[in-house]
Amino acid sequence: MKKGKDIQRVFRQGRAVSCPGAKLFVIRSGLPGNRIAFTFARKFGNAAERNRARRLSREVYRLARNSLEPGFDLVLLLYPGGDSFAKRTEQLGILFRKAALLREESR
Repeated sequence: MKKGKDIQRVFRQGRAVSCPGAKLFVIRSGLPGNRIAFTFARKFGNAAERNRARRLSREVYRLARNSLEPGFDLVLLLYPGGDSFAKRTEQLGILFRKAALLREESR
């Protein structure tokens, strides 16, 4: 997702699930696949830290996307602290389970 109005729609109308360090907003889109956007809390460090967190999150999502139900718009809100591949993988796993986005064979 790239358009601000799409991201704002997910923030306003979507369902939110959270875990320590991240929050996921989800809304059904009806498209054949999922769209995702990564946003950050206001005090999330400098540009280099935000870019690293975005790269980590994109890679974790790329590895998990085949196990997710299609047809959703997702916005992942990240909070500062603890950016590691293992931690981000754990966070997204928790959020996807809470949002009931995992396919039956992946649960």
